[in-house]
Amino acid sequence: MATKRMTPGFSDQVMGLVKSLRTDAPDCVASGVVDMSTGMLLSYETVDNHPPEVLDLLAGATLDLFQGRTVVMIEDVFKERRGVQSENHFFQEILVNSENLTHLFVRMTEQQDVVAVVVCRKSVNVGMLFAQVRRVVREYQL
Repeated sequence: MATKRMTPGFSDQVMGLVKSLRTDAPDCVASGVVDMSTGMLLSYETVDNHPPEVLDLLAGATLDLFQGRTVVMIEDVFKERRGVQSENHFFQEILVNSENLTHLFVRMTEQQDVVAVVVCRKSVNVGMLFAQVRRVVREYQL
């Protein structure tokens, strides 16, 4: 499992990533960064006020999506069948559509336990959303 480099600029990088996601992702209403190893929402920006308990649950929900028990079991089966020895995870991006919103979760390339979260209006062009978020994530490589 990768460990985060806690350099003096890590917090600034996380806040910069959140701000860039918020401004560059089309139709974005919220962005954030979740550290799944600690279960913490490291930083977020939103256009609306959300109940604190919803924000507190975001990290846990993100962990369930990417590394829930069944997901890990699926990854382990594929790794075994393919002879893969890597600790990296197979699930790198997850798109979730709710009634009014589109949520994109993207695992950081270097820090596999850090996930960028972007929430957009449901009318978003999903192709543009993926393109912009991937570009921003590549720039920050936490």
